[in-house]
Amino acid sequence: MNARLRLAASIVPAVAMLALVLVWGRGLPVIVEVVIVLLLAASVLAAVHHAEVVAHRVGEPFGSLILAVAVTVIEVGLIVTLMLAGGPGVATLARDTVFAAVMITCNGIVGLSLLVSALKRGTAPFNPEGTGAALATVITLATLSLVLPTFTTSNPGPEFSGPQLVFAAVVSFGLYVLFVFVQSVRHRDYFLPEGDDELHSWVPAKKTALISLGLLILALVSVVGLAKVESKSIEDAVAFAGLPPSVVGVVIALLVLLPETLAAARNARRDRTQISFNLALGSAMASIGLTIPTIAVASIWLSGPLMLGLGAVHIVLLMLTAVVGTLTVLLGRATLLQAGVHLALCGSYLFLAAVP
Repeated sequence: MNARLRLAASIVPAVAMLALVLVWGRGLPVIVEVVIVLLLAASVLAAVHHAEVVAHRVGEPFGSLILAVAVTVIEVGLIVTLMLAGGPGVATLARDTVFAAVMITCNGIVGLSLLVSALKRGTAPFNPEGTGAALATVITLATLSLVLPTFTTSNPGPEFSGPQLVFAAVVSFGLYVLFVFVQSVRHRDYFLPEGDDELHSWVPAKKTALISLGLLILALVSVVGLAKVESKSIEDAVAFAGLPPSVVGVVIALLVLLPETLAAARNARRDRTQISFNLALGSAMASIGLTIPTIAVASIWLSGPLMLGLGAVHIVLLMLTAVVGTLTVLLGRATLLQAGVHLALCGSYLFLAAVP
């Protein structure tokens, strides 16, 4: 990144935060909303840059974890904020957003990464041990937290009883912590690309990395804050288009996952598909492993039911994602065909979310 772009990436988070303070809680004319959307996009790009600076400093797989966890924490904050504000679809907002994150990461980001890498070198290589372990954890978390509530009988409807929600929260958080330990300590080599010298080609100074970490947090807070400012417009646009309220969750997931999508595509272009997979599957895992426990705690003061169980169509899509993902990671390399299958699944999910 040249000097001008680095300067812009350093200025944008502060400008976006200032704009957030100025517009928070106010009605905005159309021209101001357009400016807010542009600042939102610029903040996303700035977040990607600063996350990569930090990643170069701490090394992998810690670098991928930083962006995944940071974005997911912001996602959780946005979900809780919107649930407290009320509105249509609030009972299923957590479910819709988390499931959207799982489908977008496991199919959209994975498919895009495979597409970029396969177009460049014919096949996309990665580590099947680490990727397979990550995928298994994601599918387990998704099934325990989003599928089981549809079939439990303690409460009517697709929701957990109190003890069931506590159990799901503890298991989700426990599995996520265990995965982080395995990824970063016990079997760290499973999540590193083989023969990749670029990861160590540039190590920023400690001061530079700390500044980027602060700007990364500022950029991510700005992204979600500005998204909250635009949330009423998003809800109105969804209603005006005649789309179901669940599409709001999809929009939230698309927005908060944009930094990881861009970072994954850039890594795939540099023949670092494994890092792209760490970002994608790590984000899906963090989305469930952090969101479900937080929502479980927040449900103490949130009024109304908390619907976590998926419908039949989404369960089918999740199971198909599990099968296709398993076959993709089995050999440790993939082609354009696997990329196309994952992207088709992501496209099917997005279409059926809009046209159920």
